Amino acid sequence: MLKGSLLLESKINPNTAYQKQQDTLIVWSEAENYDLALSFQEKAGCDEIWEKICQVQGKDPSVEVTQDLIESEEEHIEEMPETSPLIDLPTCELNKLEEIADLVTSVLSSPIRREKLALALENEGYIKKLLQLFQVCENLENTEGLHHLYEIIRGILFLNKATLFEVMFSDECIMDVVGCLEYDPSLAQPKRHREFLTKTAKFKEVIPITDSELRQKIHQTYRVQYIQDIILPTPSVFEENFLSTLTSFIFFNKVEIVSMLQEDEKFLSEVFAQLTDEATDDDKRCELVNFFKEFCAFSQTLQPQNRDAFFKTLAKLGILPALEIVMGMDDLQVRSAATDIFSYLVEFSPSMVREFVMQEAQQSDDDILLINVVIEQMICDTDPELGGAVQLMGLLRTLIDPENMLATANKTEKSEFLNFFYNHCMHVLTAPLLANTSEDKCEKDAVVGSTKSNTICPDNYQTAQLLALILELLTFCVEHHTYHIKNYIMNKDLLRRVLVLMNSKHTFLALCALRFMRRIIGLKDEFYNRYITKGNLFEPVINALLDNGTRYNLLNSAVIELFEFIRVEDIKSLIAHIVENFYNALESIEYVQTFKGLKTKYEQEKDRQNQKLNSVPSILRSNRFRRDARALEEDEEMWFNEDEEEEGEAVVPPVEKSKQEDDFPDSYEKFMETKKAKESEDKENLPKRTSAGGFKFTFSHSASAANGANGANGKSVAAQTSPASSNGSSSKNTTLSTAVTAAKVGEFLQKVLPSLRALRGSAVS
Repeated sequence: MLKGSLLLESKINPNTAYQKQQDTLIVWSEAENYDLALSFQEKAGCDEIWEKICQVQGKDPSVEVTQDLIESEEEHIEEMPETSPLIDLPTCELNKLEEIADLVTSVLSSPIRREKLALALENEGYIKKLLQLFQVCENLENTEGLHHLYEIIRGILFLNKATLFEVMFSDECIMDVVGCLEYDPSLAQPKRHREFLTKTAKFKEVIPITDSELRQKIHQTYRVQYIQDIILPTPSVFEENFLSTLTSFIFFNKVEIVSMLQEDEKFLSEVFAQLTDEATDDDKRCELVNFFKEFCAFSQTLQPQNRDAFFKTLAKLGILPALEIVMGMDDLQVRSAATDIFSYLVEFSPSMVREFVMQEAQQSDDDILLINVVIEQMICDTDPELGGAVQLMGLLRTLIDPENMLATANKTEKSEFLNFFYNHCMHVLTAPLLANTSEDKCEKDAVVGSTKSNTICPDNYQTAQLLALILELLTFCVEHHTYHIKNYIMNKDLLRRVLVLMNSKHTFLALCALRFMRRIIGLKDEFYNRYITKGNLFEPVINALLDNGTRYNLLNSAVIELFEFIRVEDIKSLIAHIVENFYNALESIEYVQTFKGLKTKYEQEKDRQNQKLNSVPSILRSNRFRRDARALEEDEEMWFNEDEEEEGEAVVPPVEKSKQEDDFPDSYEKFMETKKAKESEDKENLPKRTSAGGFKFTFSHSASAANGANGANGKSVAAQTSPASSNGSSSKNTTLSTAVTAAKVGEFLQKVLPSLRALRGSAVS
């Protein structure tokens, strides 16, 4: 609609009752059965129009109903005993029906007048006389009279008076009331509600009800509910509270029915016995399950303490074992009704259901456990839209939700139940997922013009929907079950199997798989991060992004959001893995800055690491901390030469590394650990540096060839060993010439040389 165009033009009538509701709504009636309402987005706009209305009618804008004051004064006068007689009703005659209809319609706008009319109708059996006129009009086919009677009976219902309902809904009168309501003047042909109630709708007693009062209550409640839901039109703004007593009437009837049935233990015991009896035929069992479904639906009207007692009674009688039997039956209607009953039980007390299945697990095989029966029903739902599976998935999520699990001093329901669920049920839940992502289930199809092959999961729409539901549950587990689901994912390599579904032709399923991975990454758990990087599990996600091409769709946005989250949260291990392995494929994506941002983060981290390394003292940065064969000799060389090299004096030329150095025995590892520990103790006693940065002593090295096949001359700690000769002796010996004035160096060498002698088995002089 164009901005500034006219929406409504209405003249403000000085006598019209305008009402302001909820600060943003103004309602009024301009003609009979023609109600209007103005709804405002903001309170200020409503107040502005309301002030103008009140200005025209001469009212204070603080009032909520513009005609309240006049009506109150009028009603105050009417309430005076001397001047407030009951309304005089016209006599019940055919020629008075129009007058009666006008009277009933006219009082609906005034609460006091409605009350007076209700009192008048209670006297002299007036309603019964009206219903007798209905039978006369119907026999005479007096259409005009029948239309008036429709207005009269509808108006009497809107009087909202329980005492009148008792009369109208009695066995004697209720079908005539329904008959009057068939003749709506706005309909070309009358409805056939009585025919439906008497012929189509059949009352079935699954177990004979001996209490006549109970049977009458059940009949009455069904019919009144039918009047409210089917016959009466949707109330207008002014009529919305007119039927509150009718709702209460139905409510209290249901409370009475549930209470009467619950107290009759013989009746309920017989119902359970027949429900679980193998000899019970399918039709009978279907009726029994439907009875329990309605029974549980009625129980929702009970007060919390009464509802608690109700479900405890059902549990004591064995409702859960009974459900376990009927939920596994072939009959679709029976299974559907059983699922509804199960949902009432789970909603009322998930702990009660959990306690039952854990006790059951001690006595039964996994296949027949109630939760596994529920999972199997979810998996085997034949509905193309999986309506039943969606309902069951919601129930499973409630059962595995730690938020509604109890914890007491002696018992933690969360740990007990989750241990049970992952040991006995999780394999049933994930079976379709694992089956549809196994190698023999997937096909390798070469991409045209490419050497790469795609793994394509052969999923039809119904299978894809089922896998999406399972993934939704598993995603919930990732968020709420911490180590249980973590162990399961890593033991089964579950994320890899899930990401196979990124190739599904159904985008919603690919998104479910991506959402599962996104929840895992969202935890920022380094165990998960290592699992993802070691398994190279970003590859299917990046392939899906690249295969999506330039299409701007939900898949594109979801993948980019995943990488943006990693960038914003600065998950270093993932950033390094992505940049080092996939940046060449991603750098061409420039319509977002996400991937360039990942590269920037990666480079910044590398710079930080380099700066950190440079800021560490050179002695700590040396190779002395490396536990390989080179460490011993290089460590000592670096220790002595580091500072002399800083002064520009190259003392030791680079030497070719020996392959044999990599094969030191384990005793060398132990030696290095002992040496490092000792060095840390003596660190404070190392030679002091001069102000120029050098040591106070000088140390020069020279290497020369050695003679002798098996003997070894003084070996330098800076020298490298050469490959061994065939007889296992060293082919290269070095001599050490030193000019050292510091006693500490001599002590250090005395400690090191015996260890070297022991390792190499050679004589050191």
